[in-house]
Amino acid sequence: MRLGLERIIQQGKGGLVVLGSNQKVIGASSGGFTLNGAAFTPARLAELSKMDGGIILDDGWGTILRANVHFVPDGSIPTEETGARHRTAERLAVETGVAVVAVSEGRKVATLFYKGEKIELASPTELAAHINQDLLSLDRLRSRLDDAERRLTRFEVAGLATFRLAVTVIQRAEMVDRMGKLVADRTLTLGEEGLLATVQLHDLLTGLEHTRRMILLDYLKPLRGGTVERAIEDLEDFSAPDLEDLWKVAKVLDFPDLDEPAEPRGHRLLARASRLPDPVREDVVRHFGSLNRLLSASVEQLIEVEGVGETRATQLRAFFDRLQAIALDEPILD
Repeated sequence: MRLGLERIIQQGKGGLVVLGSNQKVIGASSGGFTLNGAAFTPARLAELSKMDGGIILDDGWGTILRANVHFVPDGSIPTEETGARHRTAERLAVETGVAVVAVSEGRKVATLFYKGEKIELASPTELAAHINQDLLSLDRLRSRLDDAERRLTRFEVAGLATFRLAVTVIQRAEMVDRMGKLVADRTLTLGEEGLLATVQLHDLLTGLEHTRRMILLDYLKPLRGGTVERAIEDLEDFSAPDLEDLWKVAKVLDFPDLDEPAEPRGHRLLARASRLPDPVREDVVRHFGSLNRLLSASVEQLIEVEGVGETRATQLRAFFDRLQAIALDEPILD
C-alpha cells in the first residue's frame, strides 16, 4: 500500500482510495466499474488512479473491487478541508467508518482519514529520517532506564533501597514505553521499508514490560485498591508533565515519601534466576516475604519451599551470592 501511494505521488496524479468496503461505501458510490478478482499490486493501484474516479479495495486490501468510482457522501457532514478530493475523503470516512486515503496532486502528499483523525503520510525519506532520530532518542532513554535499574539492584541487595529508586525506574519505563509506541506508529507507515527500524525498536523494548511488572509486584502495597494492571492503567493516563514529576508518580501508586526505606519482595531479582518457573518464584517470595530475608536464606531454608529441591536451592543460593558479590564490588553512593 505504501509503495502504491508513492507511485501515485511520483506520477504527478491525485487519487482517492477507500481501504475497505461495506454497504455504506456502496451506498455512497456512483458509476465506475467492477473488477473481477483483480489482486492488489502497487502498479495496478497507480494505473487505476490515473482515471478521475476513486478506487475501492476489499477489507484485507488484497483485492481491488472497483475503480473510477464517483463518491457522493453526505454533504451535511462537517469538514474543514478546502479541496474537493479531501472533503470527499473526510466525509466518506466519517459516514462509512472505513479508512480513506486522499492523494493531493498539487502538494504531493497522501492523507489518511479514519475515525475522526487526519494523518498526513510523510515521504519515506523524510519519515525514515524522523524515525532514525527517534530511535537515537529512545536508545538514550533506554540507557537511562537500564542505569536506574542497575542502581536499584545494587541498593536492594545492600538493603538500602528507597521508594525514590523504584519510582525512578517505573517512571523511565513508562517513558520508554510511550516513546516506543510513537516510533512503532511511525514505522508502520513505512511498510516494508521500516523492517530494519522495527527490528531495532524490538531490541530497545525487549524486557520492558516484564521489568515494570516485576517492580510493581515488589513495591505495591498488598492491600492497594487495585492490581498491577490497575497501576499500569493509572500511569498510562498520566499526562507527560505529570509523568515527569516523581512525587505524582509515587502518589498514584500509593507509595509513601520518596526517600523512605523500601523493602522489596524479591520478584524482580528472582525472575533473573535461570529456569525458575513463575509459580515457584511466587511461592518463594510468599514464603520469605522480603528480599532481605530471601538473600540471607540458606540452602536448607530454600528447600523448605514447595517446588524447590536441593539442586534448585543450591542454584538459587549461588545466584544470591553472585548478586551480593557484585553489589560489594560496585560503588553504592554514585
